[in-house]
Amino acid sequence: MSEDGLEGLPPGWRCVPLGEVCDIQAGGPAVRRNEHVQAGVPVVRPGDLRHQRISAQSVVHVGPETAGGLLKYRIAADDILVTRTGTVGRVALVTDRESGWLYNTHLLRVRAHDPAQAPYLLAHLSLRQVAEWLERRAAGTTGMRSITVRTLQDLPVPLAPFDRQREIGAALKAVDEKIRAHEEIVRVATDLRATLAELLMADRLPTDS
Repeated sequence: MSEDGLEGLPPGWRCVPLGEVCDIQAGGPAVRRNEHVQAGVPVVRPGDLRHQRISAQSVVHVGPETAGGLLKYRIAADDILVTRTGTVGRVALVTDRESGWLYNTHLLRVRAHDPAQAPYLLAHLSLRQVAEWLERRAAGTTGMRSITVRTLQDLPVPLAPFDRQREIGAALKAVDEKIRAHEEIVRVATDLRATLAELLMADRLPTDS
């Protein structure tokens, strides 16, 4: 991607800064460890962003009282979360399952003015070139680098005609779903192997002779 995002645009496409088509907001204050509870409102952290979606396996939770003071940091379906510290530029699309969850201070929330554009914007934000563009503009030392709301607002976005946006977003969404389905198969098989190993090593299951 060129510095202004204009290089090689197909006919009918135009380039705009991300802030022109989205509202962008930084995450809420850090939730202290002593505020974590076993069951409550989930809080998304950078490590929960995997393969363009949010993994619920390791999210932490806060109680209703803590969550009540963080209402402006609730996420909704079709929001996009972007890591702003550490490995900047990792992204995930919020689904109906995560609507109402919170996101922490190390993430930025991108909310498209038109939710129908969210899959297309996710496709752009997940490009390697975009991550490199953001990394070049990140401030701080190695391992502690971060990007600002303003930096993400200035990100050039090549906008295809709307019908083409929907086609691109749908095609990549289908691939993402296949990736997650295979990941779930691997996870279940890994858990099964661990259980089977424990039973076999305890001589609680017969083996084929």
